[in-house]
Amino acid sequence: MPTPPPRPKNLDSPVVVKIMKYGAKAQVWAYRRTGGRVGGMWRVGAGFRKPVPTLLLEHRGRKSGKAFTTPLLYITDGPNVVIVGSQGGLPKHPQWYLNLVAHPDTHIQVRAERRPVRARTADPAERARLWPLLVDAYADFDNYQAWTEREIPVVILEPVQ
Repeated sequence: MPTPPPRPKNLDSPVVVKIMKYGAKAQVWAYRRTGGRVGGMWRVGAGFRKPVPTLLLEHRGRKSGKAFTTPLLYITDGPNVVIVGSQGGLPKHPQWYLNLVAHPDTHIQVRAERRPVRARTADPAERARLWPLLVDAYADFDNYQAWTEREIPVVILEPVQ
């Protein structure tokens, strides 16, 4: 496999961070109002040629207790939904991941359907099985993993009855 290029320095600029923050808020707004018809597919990076489905993850701040919603790429694995804490290859885990570790019972919205789930981090064997499927869905995940020293967490969202 070819070596990915180094993480572009401009990805960490304050302007890009603000664009991503407000872009995500706009995506959540549009997704909710259209039942995922707008904002339901990621078409950036590797998703330009091969769009990837997007869900809305609700999570509660582990310190603040405040409710947040984050749009994320996902795949399905049987009844489970699988998401990735890549954060574009940044050195730290995303806040939503740390929040889920503290408060694993939450909800997701896939298209127009909102459903309860329980989050857990994939164990090493599950991660080894799921990672190639995730990369097949969105090739940039491999670049993100190469750009960081942390192991990017794979999160399994199990349905709650």
